[in-house]
Amino acid sequence: MLRPSGAEEAAQLPPRRARAPVPAPAPRPAAPDGSRALPRLSLACLLLLLLLTLPARVDTSWWSECQTFPLLIPLLMQKKGQDTLTGPSPPCRYIGALGARVICDNIPGLVSRQRQLCQRYPDIMRSVGEGAREWIRECQHQFRHHRWNCTTLDRDHTVFGRVMLRSSREAAFVYAISSAGVVHAITRACSQGELSVCSCDPYTRGRHHDQRGDFDWGGCSDNIHYGVRFAKAFVDAKEKRLKDARALMNLHNNRCGRTAVRRFLKLECKCHGVSGSCTLRTCWRALSDFRRTGDYLRRRYDGAVQVTATQDGANFTAARQGYRRATRTDLVYFDNSPDYCVLDKAAGSLGTAGRVCSKTSKGTDGCEIMCCGRGYDTTRVTRVTQCECKFHWCCAVRCKECRNTVDVHTCKAPKKAEWLDQT
Repeated sequence: MLRPSGAEEAAQLPPRRARAPVPAPAPRPAAPDGSRALPRLSLACLLLLLLLTLPARVDTSWWSECQTFPLLIPLLMQKKGQDTLTGPSPPCRYIGALGARVICDNIPGLVSRQRQLCQRYPDIMRSVGEGAREWIRECQHQFRHHRWNCTTLDRDHTVFGRVMLRSSREAAFVYAISSAGVVHAITRACSQGELSVCSCDPYTRGRHHDQRGDFDWGGCSDNIHYGVRFAKAFVDAKEKRLKDARALMNLHNNRCGRTAVRRFLKLECKCHGVSGSCTLRTCWRALSDFRRTGDYLRRRYDGAVQVTATQDGANFTAARQGYRRATRTDLVYFDNSPDYCVLDKAAGSLGTAGRVCSKTSKGTDGCEIMCCGRGYDTTRVTRVTQCECKFHWCCAVRCKECRNTVDVHTCKAPKKAEWLDQT
């Protein structure tokens, strides 16, 4: 069981046992061109090249480090002479073959506290990676009809580009939903028995009551307490080390994400009695679908509060006189967002040229707003879909192919060439 963050320590490794000297293997016959040393050198150089080609880290976060993990694993496996194509499932094979210390030490950018947790709880790190994929998909769903659509960039150390360097409301949302994703993934893994350090919620025992009357705690309640504690210890580690205004903003938004998951815990019950009379109930707490958390944080994004840090750097104050003060459930940000209309690498804007829009919508997905008044192009395309599906005994479903011709509207690129100077 994870202890409180203040008492956690890195796992102590047992002292190494002295090994008997092993005779050196016979040297391989050297080729005329000296190719005997090529495999070892090429693997080392390839690993070094991979690390050097990653962009310089200006303001990275834990989710950016997870992107380099799949790239490093095959190289490390080859370096140790392991077969990466056979054996048990990949996560278990990597941990068993390489060891947590080797893997965690080769994830660049983690602070010491995160590295300790990675080494001590390697199975939880798999859940952290799964949570990262889940919240990125949710972010893209929530902003699919907006100019900024949570696009990820391949081989970019910030995952979302330079937009994360600005203390904007988009950055606030990303930090909140990323923290929520980790809580959700770890809590779910605990209840499903995927982790050895946690299981069902140990605090839901005995009798309780709600509007419908008394009930007994039973089943397997999702262990939200453990998910929140580990997410706080891991995700907040870097921000607690930096202790500047941006770190204060990130910590606040991280907490908003964690509390959002707890907010949507639901009570599920099973009735016991004659003909389902429900005279007795057994209940447990369960996570809601992550979409509810995403919808809630999306509303918090719309109502995010612009703030400035106080002089002592320990709290926030309203950015302007007359602005309301931020509460613990509000997302906070410092800087105004760019309009995301045109490509601007310095601001992290990818522009909306080529984005699909709706000709009839008056919302953010409408061509007038999405295209920033530049107009749109219309292309007629034919889409093939399955239709008139019928079940045939036994046991097949056969469908016809239907062709539909539709108009697809995409935003025009800026007419002027001056926008190129911003890239």
